[in-house]
Amino acid sequence: MSTPRIPRETRPAGTESTRGGAPAGLEPLAVLPVFVPLQGKRAVLAGSNGGAPWKVKLLAAAGAHVDVYAPEPSDELRAVPGEIVAGSVTLHERQWHADDLAGSAFCIGAMEDEDDCIAFVAAARATGAIVNAVDRPHLCDVKFGAIVNRSPMVVGISTEGAAPVFGQTVRARIEGMLPRGFKAWIGAARDWREEVTSRFHGFSDRRAFWERFTDRAFAEPDRVPTDRDLAELLGQTEAAPKGGAVTLVGAGPGDAELLTLKALRALRNADVILYDDLVAPEILDYARREARTMLVGKTGHGPSCRQDDINALMVQLAKSGKQVVRLKSGDPLVFGRAGEEIDACRAAGILVSVVPGVSAAQGAAASLCVSLTHRDAARRLQYVTGHDRRGALPEDLNWGALADPSVTTVVYMPKKTLGVLLERAIAEGLAPATPALLVFNATRPNQQVVEGTAQDLATRVEAAGLDGPALLMVGDALRRGDAEAAIAAIEPDKLAI
Repeated sequence: MSTPRIPRETRPAGTESTRGGAPAGLEPLAVLPVFVPLQGKRAVLAGSNGGAPWKVKLLAAAGAHVDVYAPEPSDELRAVPGEIVAGSVTLHERQWHADDLAGSAFCIGAMEDEDDCIAFVAAARATGAIVNAVDRPHLCDVKFGAIVNRSPMVVGISTEGAAPVFGQTVRARIEGMLPRGFKAWIGAARDWREEVTSRFHGFSDRRAFWERFTDRAFAEPDRVPTDRDLAELLGQTEAAPKGGAVTLVGAGPGDAELLTLKALRALRNADVILYDDLVAPEILDYARREARTMLVGKTGHGPSCRQDDINALMVQLAKSGKQVVRLKSGDPLVFGRAGEEIDACRAAGILVSVVPGVSAAQGAAASLCVSLTHRDAARRLQYVTGHDRRGALPEDLNWGALADPSVTTVVYMPKKTLGVLLERAIAEGLAPATPALLVFNATRPNQQVVEGTAQDLATRVEAAGLDGPALLMVGDALRRGDAEAAIAAIEPDKLAI
């Protein structure tokens, strides 16, 4: 009996490679994003260059008591104290002195002269304050980025000075994604946290409450939450089934943007993620930070985890109380062995659910702008597997259906049996000139297509020497003008003929 190829060690999401399980580490950070509480603390700004008024407003908005030292303040800087709605601002129309910096938590130099700014930074650091210098990143302990304000939710965006306009555009996009009503929901979260903590002593129950809270906030972002919301969410959490569960999640064919919202929610709620080798690495970035990831790849015809071992691992983890996501390429219910995994969970009494994904066929057709069911060419669409349990061409394929000229056929996992499959289909009546495509790495940046006919496609594929997950499409729908135009528009480096 062979040894199960189950990983012996797991790592948090984002710290494990999706190829071979080797640690990849956290991606390098240009800066460390941190948030500084300044409520009730003293801050100092010295100088009056163009960036000074905005910096004073930011410090005061964070609740700081700001002393501004400027011998010749601009009109805009003079107006700032009257615009403050939080914290306080006191304007001193004179030069700063070292004694002025005592007891400050945050100091900002806003001088035009470089030497003056250097002197200020040195004096501020000597007091132990955090220091920023306007428009002089080389003198800064911390730097300001673009801000999305839904306080107490605050989003900071930094491009490390490389592309400020780009950062502002990203900020605008995030502004549009986060309704202003979220401020009320986050305020409610702050007010309710103590009651939720006292009601639910277990971490998993508290997390379940806040997941429901988040779903409701996104569903009704502009409504002010009430005590009734709190009571309903508490009741739903208490009534929910306890213990572990398994969710089969479709990761789509490769492009991470094809994930469904429900798939994202499942990834963010998972304790453990069992993923296939074909799952695109960037999809695991959507998992919550604390989740453990385990590669249980079943690709090609080489060594792989046995299905029985995967089933046993899922059940074991769920029985230990874990929320398990079984992450599969494409759609779990289309040639993804979902039936065996669902049966294993049910036999063990484990709650199991399925989140569908964009299938490889859908993704490939969409990326090519090809209609698989063009009404002038196709009356039926059929999905077929290219190999059986032994890796050979299945003996029980319906060759009459494969030869039907009114059908578009999509064959999954066809590489090993491509030549014999097309040869047999032609012998059973498929027209040799029927258009055929083999799509490698569908929807991914390295997607490539080999175009041909049922008669010559296998030869063309062999000559192209391409690698990666592949999908075969055969049928007259590929001959339609729109399909041919779409294929003709494929970038040359992605079309191997």
